[in-house]
Parts: sequence; structure tokens; C-alpha cells
Amino acid sequence: MNVGRFMSRFVTRYPGWSRLAVVVLFFALWEILARFWIDKMFLSPPSRVYGEIGKVFATKGVPEALGVTFFELGVAFAFAVMIGLALGLAIGLNSFARRSFMPIVLLLYGIPQITILPLFILYFGIGAPSKIAFGVTHGVFPIVLTLVAGVQNLKPVLMTSARSMGASRWHILRYVLFPHMVPSLFAGMRLGMAGVLLGVLLAELYVSISGIGHFTSMFTQAFDPTRLLGLISILAAMAIALNEIVRRAEAHFSKWRA
Repeated sequence: MNVGRFMSRFVTRYPGWSRLAVVVLFFALWEILARFWIDKMFLSPPSRVYGEIGKVFATKGVPEALGVTFFELGVAFAFAVMIGLALGLAIGLNSFARRSFMPIVLLLYGIPQITILPLFILYFGIGAPSKIAFGVTHGVFPIVLTLVAGVQNLKPVLMTSARSMGASRWHILRYVLFPHMVPSLFAGMRLGMAGVLLGVLLAELYVSISGIGHFTSMFTQAFDPTRLLGLISILAAMAIALNEIVRRAEAHFSKWRA
């Protein structure tokens, strides 16, 4: 019990050190398992992975593939945010649209999207447009759902008060609706970003000769866990950087909440 209380107090007072301890423990377990229990053909220790990460960049085509994937990810995420924002506001602010289209959105979101990947290849080809479109379909639904939920939590009295004081639609959107839905919007953007990354990589994995997904498949088939894990680490760093950008944007637009 005393140990539990100590850990609870430590986590509450020093969250940064707690996160660091979890990360260190994870890498220590990974190092031990990879060195002493698991075959080197299937798992490399982190000391080797990060010591040879330069070989990943030295692999022919990998730097270009990183650029292609980052471009596809950025474009798909931008489209997902724009479409999700428009649909979320249109459905959330109108009761008729909510009753009519929300069940359809939920139905489409429940479809395993990997099953319709051939349709994207048929319509958009095997180039970047198919990866971008497939990434958009993975990222737009979380944004729509969280926005609709956020708009629904807005107290009607705030909208009524703004209209009674002569606020225009733009003023209501800018000063009443947008500040209230900031947490929902950015929560949806974080979920949407993960979905976009998943969609783009899945499309590259199955129907591409360029991009990170292609090299992930190639390293897996070659039983090269060192370069595979190095590539995954680069992707993780990319995702963390994008998530930090979204977090800072959320902090900027949420200053008034403090």
C-alpha cells in the first residue's frame, strides 16, 4: 500500500520523470529480450537499431521515399481536416442533417476500409492520388464524429445570447462556436492524423513501388529487422513531430481557457 501511495504521489508531482522511467524500462526490456531470448532474424536490440540507423538513410531510395510519404501524409491530412471540419459543422449545427446523415457517417466509418482499397486503385491509379485519397478516408471520420459531439455540447443559451446582441454568423462562429469546439477539433485532428498515417502506409504497403510502405514490406521479406525497426523509428519520430505541432496549435488557440 505504501509503495502504491509513493508511486501515485511521484507520478502526480513528477509526470516528466515518470514518462522517462517508462521509456527507459521499455528500451531496457527490449534490449534484454532481443539479446538473450529472441532470434536476431526477428528482432534486433535497440542499441544496434539506433547505432546503424545511418544505414537506413544510406539505402537507395529511402530518403526519396520519406519525402514522398511525408508529402502524401501532409496533403491527405489537410484534406481530411477541411472536409471533416465542413461536414462536422454542417451535421452538428443542423438537426435535420444530423438525423439524416449521422447514421450514414457511422455506417461508412464501420466499414473495414482495407476491403475497398482496390476501388481507390481503380479510380486513382497506383500513384500518389490513391494514397492521399485512402489516407483521407481514414482521417476524416474521427474529425467529423468529434466535431459533431463537440457542437452538441454547446449550450444553446450561448447561441441565443449572441444572436440577441446582434452577432452575425461570422461572429458567432468566431467568438462562440470555435472557442467551444477547440478541444473537440484538436482531439479529432490527433485521431485523424493517426488514421491518415495508417491509410497512407497501408496503400503504399500493398500497391506501391515507392514510399515508406514499400520499403517496410521489402525489409520484412528480407528478414532485416535492424533496418525495419530503424524505419519504424523514423516514422514514429515523424508522427511525434506532427502530433507536437497539433498540440502547440491547440495550446495557442486555447489560451483563453487558462
